[in-house]
Amino acid sequence: MQVSSEQLAVNSYQFDESPKEECGVIGIFAPNEDVARMTFFGLYALQHRGQEAAGMAVADGQMISMHKGVGMVSQVFTQSTMAELKGHYAIGHTRYSTTGSSSLRNAQPFMIETINGPLALAHNGNLINSAELRNELMQQGVGFSSSSDTEVMTMMLARNGGATWEERIKTAMKKWVGAYSLVILTRDCVYAVRDPWGFRPLCIGMLPSGGHAVASETGALQTLGCEAIRDVKPGEVVSLSNNALKVMQALPSVTPSAMCVFEHIYFARPDQTWDGINVHHVRQRLGEELAREVVNGLSHGLADENGQMADVVIPVPDSSVPAAIGFSRVSGIPYNDGFIKNRYDGRTFIEPTDSLRKRGVALKFNVIHENVRDKRVVMVDDSIVRGNTTGPLIKLLKNAGAKEVHVAITCPPIAHPCFMGVDMGRHEDLIAHNRTVEEIREHVGADSLYYLSVEGMMKAVQRKDGFCQACFTGQYPIAVDLSNVKTGFERGTK
Repeated sequence: MQVSSEQLAVNSYQFDESPKEECGVIGIFAPNEDVARMTFFGLYALQHRGQEAAGMAVADGQMISMHKGVGMVSQVFTQSTMAELKGHYAIGHTRYSTTGSSSLRNAQPFMIETINGPLALAHNGNLINSAELRNELMQQGVGFSSSSDTEVMTMMLARNGGATWEERIKTAMKKWVGAYSLVILTRDCVYAVRDPWGFRPLCIGMLPSGGHAVASETGALQTLGCEAIRDVKPGEVVSLSNNALKVMQALPSVTPSAMCVFEHIYFARPDQTWDGINVHHVRQRLGEELAREVVNGLSHGLADENGQMADVVIPVPDSSVPAAIGFSRVSGIPYNDGFIKNRYDGRTFIEPTDSLRKRGVALKFNVIHENVRDKRVVMVDDSIVRGNTTGPLIKLLKNAGAKEVHVAITCPPIAHPCFMGVDMGRHEDLIAHNRTVEEIREHVGADSLYYLSVEGMMKAVQRKDGFCQACFTGQYPIAVDLSNVKTGFERGTK
């Protein structure tokens, strides 16, 4: 079966039920540097945030050139494509779709010509009022070539009045409701924009050779050698240009903020520091808090009839490794590796055969039999979303000889969908929406199942508030339309 350039063939997500981040963004102003190459390596450091498509746009003070495509960063860009991207200013994007399907027409950045010059925009997040904004523009005669809310934002900026791009951005921000961390490129400036709730991360740093860079994560900036890194504050617009760094508080920040707690649980690289909190340390504390809750509980299945605790704690790599270390430290159960993950299992355009497809997670994970055979195993994972992966992982362990498999999840049950830039599915897709913990345990085939409480999660994050917990509690920081779907524009619905 042949796969066209706009189709996304079988990839690791087919065997991975974890929530999907929409994307990573980067913006660079670096005079006398090869900004296209710098953007490439910045995107490479953000590849974990999206593997469906990648793109970059570069400006030289007069015009913008762009290249984007479907696939991983290393597949989309070559030496020859980057040789055509010349200039001092650049933005880049690596995508997993939240609004709009995974096709080339939805790849970012979006670029258009306006009366004020060329404009390109890349977006991490999700506007909850994008359908209304899109309809308003269409009634005014504006046409669209994609089903992405990013194109809506681009068209709004193009039509806004104002003497400067800062004024046009500020005007648009007053109408945007939801999560957005943006990089915007004009002929002679890069703008970094963050919504007033602060849902998605965005940070900025100073390049050693002069200029600045902005990115979704500090790790990408550190890859480029940035110093003096700080977060773009909620509601801020930061300008990167020859006029040096310029900061404007376009909208007042919302108090308390609504940062996505799942950045710490799963999405971000462990070297990310966000709002002064290191992700790796949070994940260790998540495991520690979960172990305290389990061991101090009225009853748990980790001890046998003689009071002997389980034999080994193993993580589901990679995000659960520090959590498993923390769980082991507090519970006293030894830590070891149980799964080996194929780290080259990213997007492929080669479909597996039917027999391989049936092997599912076995294409992504192998078990170290010697570490689990004849043992009572505690398997630590970051989340259970649809319930499609946990069961097969348990089966892999038991087929390798594990006597028992106890599952410890380092977040509360995910019972509600996200509308702020994370693809978790709808209510009916979420296994915890209408099942008890015991029913989930039976469904996945675990000998026992434990979730971290909301209180324990926030204790690990070391914050009492300031984070969005809607996927666990159903209490959204912004009123949302529960009928919204990812591909609503394409289906003729919201």
